[in-house]
Amino acid sequence: MDKENIIKNLSIKTETKIVLLVLDGLGDIPYNGKTALEKAITPNFDNLAKKSVLGLTNAIFSGITPGSGPSHLALFGYDPLKYEIGRGLLEALGINLELTSFDLACRANFATKDKNNIITDRRAGRISTEKNEKLCVFLQEKIKKIEDVEVIIKPGKEHRFVIVFRGKGLEQNLSDADPQKEGHMQQFAEALSKESKKSALIINQFISLVDEILKNEYPANTALVRGYAKFPSIPSMPELFKLTPAAIATYPMYNGLARLVGMQILNTGETIESEFKTLAENFSNFDFFYIHIKKTDSYGEDGNFEKKVAIIEEVDKYIPQVLALKPDVLVVTSDHSTPALLKGHSWHPNPFLLFSPYVQKDEKFFTESECAKGSLGRFPSKETMTLMLANALKLKKFGA
Repeated sequence: MDKENIIKNLSIKTETKIVLLVLDGLGDIPYNGKTALEKAITPNFDNLAKKSVLGLTNAIFSGITPGSGPSHLALFGYDPLKYEIGRGLLEALGINLELTSFDLACRANFATKDKNNIITDRRAGRISTEKNEKLCVFLQEKIKKIEDVEVIIKPGKEHRFVIVFRGKGLEQNLSDADPQKEGHMQQFAEALSKESKKSALIINQFISLVDEILKNEYPANTALVRGYAKFPSIPSMPELFKLTPAAIATYPMYNGLARLVGMQILNTGETIESEFKTLAENFSNFDFFYIHIKKTDSYGEDGNFEKKVAIIEEVDKYIPQVLALKPDVLVVTSDHSTPALLKGHSWHPNPFLLFSPYVQKDEKFFTESECAKGSLGRFPSKETMTLMLANALKLKKFGA
């Protein structure tokens, strides 16, 4: 029997409540001598750490830099190597698109390229969501179909949007049409199997059309396309863990991921304050809450160390409100690290804190270096769920 079925058989429904607080990209490496967590003034996190057990997690395994999709799946108790899900699907679900078996969902960015087709800004200066919406409407008017494939274009937030290619014979085994870094040539998709040749052809025609249509729309004069995905088969959290879970997130991709694994998406505003207010208003209705904080990751990707520190300090202020709700288990961690020094995701481990009545208190501060000394040691992120379930008394004994 595999681990997934063992947990399914051991999990039980109880009245206890779990809160999983994910500060996206929280983990860091020293920047002028300190990580963002070390630089931030966080009296509430530090006080909580003294009553909690600490450790470090790897989303995949040591040395591997994870994307947001697999790293979140791991936190939710799924093996990210078993369930490889393209981010395009998550973005599409996050904006409530209804998908079919004929669909290939893709994640896209508006971006900037120069006259030599060098990508100079992968996020088009983080254009406003309003500008994004106008560009998507403009593109949809011009591109309704490519050959026998319907094209559906929907805006996300800031520079991000979703493309769904709907037609027969589309597969997801493709290279990214994205150089991943500024200063590199524009890239097109390559088929990585004979079954995906049609997909590559359609995607590359789409990019060429976008380049022509948006040639005068600086800074959003091209598109980067990646995260290709067909709809997968994945068991839900209610099915596996006997939970009634809810998600509180401001970005579509994370709501899409939560919806994929069976969470109810709670309506929330755009601010950190509104996220914690949503938690309080709905606390009696669910037994598992996933709260996602995006800006720690965004500022890490921008290389803005000081603003990443400021977001950590802002979240710290709401910890007393969370504790006042009396969750049986509170975990504070990250999906992956996003050091400002690297301006992107990295392979560095994630700080991890678990508060419950049943932990061996480490009595330390909440920083990477103190988490490295914690009793939990360094462990795979996919074990987060069993740790939360155990501390919430939601798992039966294994064996006689």
